[in-house]
Amino acid sequence: MSAVNTDRPNEQHPDEHDDSPGDTAASEPSAGAGASAIGAATPARRLPALLVVAAVVFALDLGTKVLVVAKMTPGEPISILGEVVRLTLVRNAGAAFSMATGMTWLLTLVAAAVVIGVIRIGRSLRSLGWAVGLGLVLGGAFGNLVDRVFRAPGPLQGHVVDFISVTKWWPVFNVADSGIVCGAILLVALTLFGFEPDGTRARHSRDEAESAAGEQA
Repeated sequence: MSAVNTDRPNEQHPDEHDDSPGDTAASEPSAGAGASAIGAATPARRLPALLVVAAVVFALDLGTKVLVVAKMTPGEPISILGEVVRLTLVRNAGAAFSMATGMTWLLTLVAAAVVIGVIRIGRSLRSLGWAVGLGLVLGGAFGNLVDRVFRAPGPLQGHVVDFISVTKWWPVFNVADSGIVCGAILLVALTLFGFEPDGTRARHSRDEAESAAGEQA
C-alpha cells in the first residue's frame, strides 16, 4: 500500500511576489538619464557664436576699408549728412579714435594680446551676451591688427585706415573701432546687471543662497 503525500506546495500570495530585476530597473532612473538631465540644464558653449560675430565685424571692417582706399582720396571728404556725418580717408598711426599715435608697435602687440586673450576666454564661455560682446571686441581688434601688420609703412608699424567722421569734434574712426567700443559697453552693462560669463546671474545666485540659508535656519 503506497503512502499518500500530504505535503502541500508552497503558496505565494499575489501581493507578496518579489520584484523582478526588470521592475527594479524601471522604477529607478538610470545614471545616463540623470547625466542627460544635468547636461540639458547646463548652457551650451558659446565660442561658435563669438566667432561668428567676430567674423561679421571683421568682414565689414575689411570690406569698407578696401572700398574706401580704392575710391577715396585723402583730403577730399564726401558729405553724407551735411557737416554732421562725412566720409574722409585718414591714415591713423595710433589707437582707436587716433589716440597714442607715437606707439604703433606697442599698439600692435596689445591688439595681438587682446585677440589671443578673447579666444582663450571664449573657449569656456556659456553666456550669449558675453559671446556677442567679446565677438565685437575680437572682430574689431583683429581688423585693426591686420592693418598694423600688412599696411604701410611696414609690419608692426602699419597705419590703420579710418574714414567715418561724425561732427568736427569727434575723431575719425572705422568699423573696427565701433565694434571695440560697442563690445566694451555691452560687457560693462552685463557686468553691472550681474550676468556672468558662465551663463549664470550673480544676483539670482545670491538670492538662492540666502533662501537656502533661511530654510536651514
